[in-house]
Amino acid sequence: MTTIIESRNLTRRYGRRLAVTDLSLTVPAGSIYGFVGPNGAGKTTTMRIITTLLRPNAGEAWVAGHSILHDQRGVRRAIGYMPDFFGVYDDMKVWEYLDFFGACYGLPPHKRATLTNDLLELVDLTHRRDDLVDSLSRGMKQRLCLARTLVHDPPVLILDEPASGLDPRARVEIRELLRELQRLGKTIFFSTHILSDVTEICTHVGIIEAGRLVAQGTLEEMHRLIAPHRRLRLTLLGAIDTAAQCLENYPGVVAVHFPETNNPTSHLFLEIDFSGDDEAISALLKHLVNSNLPVLRFEETLHNVEEVFMHVTKGIVS
Repeated sequence: MTTIIESRNLTRRYGRRLAVTDLSLTVPAGSIYGFVGPNGAGKTTTMRIITTLLRPNAGEAWVAGHSILHDQRGVRRAIGYMPDFFGVYDDMKVWEYLDFFGACYGLPPHKRATLTNDLLELVDLTHRRDDLVDSLSRGMKQRLCLARTLVHDPPVLILDEPASGLDPRARVEIRELLRELQRLGKTIFFSTHILSDVTEICTHVGIIEAGRLVAQGTLEEMHRLIAPHRRLRLTLLGAIDTAAQCLENYPGVVAVHFPETNNPTSHLFLEIDFSGDDEAISALLKHLVNSNLPVLRFEETLHNVEEVFMHVTKGIVS
């Protein structure tokens, strides 16, 4: 995939404290890249550097081919940036707020009117277009701010904690909106410390701890950091010992586990460490069915992002 955001050896100091250290990341075009880390890990500092709001002490970065050091205007044309603490003009109507920013980008009035309508429809605020911004809920203000980042139709959205402080319903709405923006061709680079958000929508993940990027890649690559073999879960109506014997010498089966959750009065489970590819997994399922085992479910299980995060940050000292 083409890289649309790239940094090399970014470093930023605040006095004697290193906020970001030798950070190199790559964000593929068209991806939803979750930038994950605890509060104070260096997420916001990194994003401010990439958006040209903060100059690094060392290193370089490019956005859509534009250097943050030598072509700041090009970077700013290519991005829509939503900071962690954003300002809205409470005494404006919702449509006026977007129209104002359209004027700031030099769009003529007739284009601004059409654009405002389209953006309000995209973020589901058409029914509030004539309300004052101050009357909106926090979730609605988040969506309005996100619409503001789209006024100049940038290819890259850089969002700092877009779901922070939102209730569960508003977080779901923001996630759905990000998915829709990806379908429209946008690349989304967003920071979060809410790991469930990453699992729900991200195609790629970068994990930062104490200013250092400790891991990055697709979700599948992140899972393989802590489990070199694939983990399969087999649910049976019975004959669990027979199933274990059937699997014992099967090609690709590394180990068979009996989870502690097994209960003789309900469904029975086996977990299988397996080294084969998708075709081999399909053949394994066929083997189990042909062996007349009472298979109820057969699925691959993945380690959650919390497990990955704890694994790759183990031993790092802030």
